[in-house]
Amino acid sequence: MRSNPHRGLALRMDRAGVAIAALLLGLVSVLFGMGRAHAAVGCQVTYSVNQWNNGFTANIGITNLGDPLSSWTLEWDFAGNQQVTQGWSGTFAQSGKHVTVKSLSYNGSLGTNASTSLGFNASYSGTNDAPTSFSVNGTTCNGSSGGGTPTPTPTPTPPQSGSHVDNPYVGGKGYVDTEWSAEAKADGGTAIANQPTAVWLDRIAAINGANGGMGLRAHLDAAVSQGASYAQFVIYDLPGRDCAALASNGELGATDLGRYQTEYIDPIASIMSDSKYANLKIITYIEPDSLPNLVTNVSGNTATTACQTMQQNGNYVKGVQYALNKLHAISNVYTYLDAGHHGWLGWDSNFGPAAQLFATVAKGTTAGVNSVDGFVINTANYSPTTEPYLPVNSQTRQSKWVDWNWYVDESTFGAAFRQQLISDGFSSSIGMVIDTSRNGWGGAARPTGPSSASDINTQVNAERVDRRPHVGDWCNQSGAGLGARPTASPAAGFDAYAWVKPPGESDGSSKSIPNDEGKGFDQMCDPNYGGNVRNGNSPSGALPDAPLSGHWFSAQFHQLMQNAYPSVS
Repeated sequence: MRSNPHRGLALRMDRAGVAIAALLLGLVSVLFGMGRAHAAVGCQVTYSVNQWNNGFTANIGITNLGDPLSSWTLEWDFAGNQQVTQGWSGTFAQSGKHVTVKSLSYNGSLGTNASTSLGFNASYSGTNDAPTSFSVNGTTCNGSSGGGTPTPTPTPTPPQSGSHVDNPYVGGKGYVDTEWSAEAKADGGTAIANQPTAVWLDRIAAINGANGGMGLRAHLDAAVSQGASYAQFVIYDLPGRDCAALASNGELGATDLGRYQTEYIDPIASIMSDSKYANLKIITYIEPDSLPNLVTNVSGNTATTACQTMQQNGNYVKGVQYALNKLHAISNVYTYLDAGHHGWLGWDSNFGPAAQLFATVAKGTTAGVNSVDGFVINTANYSPTTEPYLPVNSQTRQSKWVDWNWYVDESTFGAAFRQQLISDGFSSSIGMVIDTSRNGWGGAARPTGPSSASDINTQVNAERVDRRPHVGDWCNQSGAGLGARPTASPAAGFDAYAWVKPPGESDGSSKSIPNDEGKGFDQMCDPNYGGNVRNGNSPSGALPDAPLSGHWFSAQFHQLMQNAYPSVS
């Protein structure tokens, strides 16, 4: 997996008639205190609302205009009967109309002119007028240096319907990650460097930019500057992440659900809900590999202790539900759950149980199944979109490669799995997305037609475009190529082909490499590894000399370009 890494008054319309009223309350500099030094205190607060019939999401920005703060306490009074039901990026307390929010350990420190953001969900009846005054650490931010009249609050416009579209990929261009594009151009990939790819938020530090890289807000700003219609982000930092692999283990332990919620999801939701991004469709791919692991790796000979732990403590389910609740509440954010691939969930023993698990998880969210816009398959994997010469029948299913699976590619698996999901309660409007970033399998080894071999294994091996030793191989696969370029609405029931995994970024290191990213060494990334039960005790198929997951892997990038299908012109 990849690691990666106000305004004056405004009134605009968003999804389902959601009105966003952005209120900029002014600033005041106050000198107070005793002794030799007097601390200069000043604050600026923004308050915006996404509103529906009897509830709303509020997003608040705080800018410290005085001396540096080590912690902050924000206070205000509601004008009506608003009641906070859930808050993030702060500790919320409400007594009557008065609300107090105290900073958390990670966002309490604010230097001069530094900003932070927080938000909450709330209920109301009647009118929903915005607060007229805020204070930070006892200093009133009331619109003038002398305590003048607060800026008036605009009345929210009644909701309209239809602005949360069925397919966010349609109607415009996707954001081209400027960091990935620059790396691709520098390594001979100018021909593909203009393709939209997803940004992986694989650790808390990635939100603000790890090791000097671009953070979430910087990417969103760049997307707006590009005039992009949509931008894609992978949400990938669950507690006990990727319990069946080591190369993509994460920073949070199995019990760190609280940190995942307050230090990871809450800041992401707060940034994405900024009204300056309201015209940008923000597509999120939720936690690759997490829920599928709870289907296949908790019992039998494929079980791992780590996956059993995550099933027992429920933190995968709780974490995904929390992410859906927070992100779905933002009208221009779209949520796609990761659903493995045909070589993971395609067998009968996994197919139905996986769909049922996804339905159970979604039904446990505030919006139920409507909190999910669709599902992404083949994330950071190599399964072909289509196997043009390999039929699935009673004969080929007996081959070692097919191994009684009903599916040999992502198109047939995705279409069938979508119907199963609908049968289990999801809306018929859900769309599938296939990650085609590395599943082209072009080059000299690509077959050109069916085989006439009499031996079924010989026939299947000659017909399949997927050249991996085993469909369970997933790390830096030798012989892989770029797949179909990102495309909106490529087939009925499919929202897009997308490059979720940016080509050229490693799946994991070929040997153990010390790092501060929480990533271990997985033998499946060692080209000399002979396999395990999850890949049929087959060779790993991995390229040599690979760096840590998410780091640039030049040899792989050049191979992907060379073996692209369709070819790179």
